[in-house]
Amino acid sequence: MVKIENEFLAAEINLHGAELASLVNKTDGTEYMWQADPKVWARHAPVLFPIVGALKDDEYTVDGKTYHMTRHGFARDLDFTVIKHEDSTVSLELTDNETTHAKYPYAFRLVLTYTLDGHDLTVAYHVENPATGEMYFSIGAHPAFNIPLTSGLKFDDYNFSFKPEKQRTRVGLEGKYADFANGKTVNENKLPLSLELFKDDALIYVLDGDQTDMTLSSPKDQHGVTLSVTGAPYVGVWSNYPTPGAFCCIEPWWGVADDTTTDGNFKTKRGINKLAGGASFDAGFKISAF
Repeated sequence: MVKIENEFLAAEINLHGAELASLVNKTDGTEYMWQADPKVWARHAPVLFPIVGALKDDEYTVDGKTYHMTRHGFARDLDFTVIKHEDSTVSLELTDNETTHAKYPYAFRLVLTYTLDGHDLTVAYHVENPATGEMYFSIGAHPAFNIPLTSGLKFDDYNFSFKPEKQRTRVGLEGKYADFANGKTVNENKLPLSLELFKDDALIYVLDGDQTDMTLSSPKDQHGVTLSVTGAPYVGVWSNYPTPGAFCCIEPWWGVADDTTTDGNFKTKRGINKLAGGASFDAGFKISAF
């Protein structure tokens, strides 16, 4: 575990998976991150790479060869190396190896940088293709925020809200797969949280890369969080069902689960990112804690 802090916040990042494990308000001790109760969901904020969501039958093909990879990829289950650590920022690196080659045929360098600035935590993704040929990948976040944030309140006391308020497409689901053909246009800019909201799994919205602020808050609580992102094509909102979990995830994604109609070709997968040899990709988001 590695720690960063400033005047207002302290964060802890686990080297296993480069996972944000704690974000604490230093004034009153409020813990914003879910503490990974294994009886409910044993993760805090996994990094999703090199896929987001599930592949159909947990398989995909590249140039006629079939590979096996389970939901959300392997980065969340591997150890990262610290390459920079200062008081309020840390960068962690993962590169390809024999273990990853068995599941994923591409060379890569993945760097996550966590930086505290005032009451904000910025998470930056940097993906490099060190090879000469093309590389294909997806990446995404899965941070789980404690709900409720204040004792005496309930999960149902909180809302999830979007800014700006506008119509968005909510992607259909068929089991763990996306179903874009049955997506619908919705005005779901403020959703009261409830366990039943997630009975069919995550709510997946199309963001189209727009600048978007997503907030978990309650009129009964002075504390909450806003996740702000620009450039992400999708976001997932999720909590555990049917076993209740005292958390809600806001998940900006540069990728998405396989559609029900996929042919399994990784290079033409919906939401896939392509890097030319020697090129790099940068993305990220900001968590504002209040």
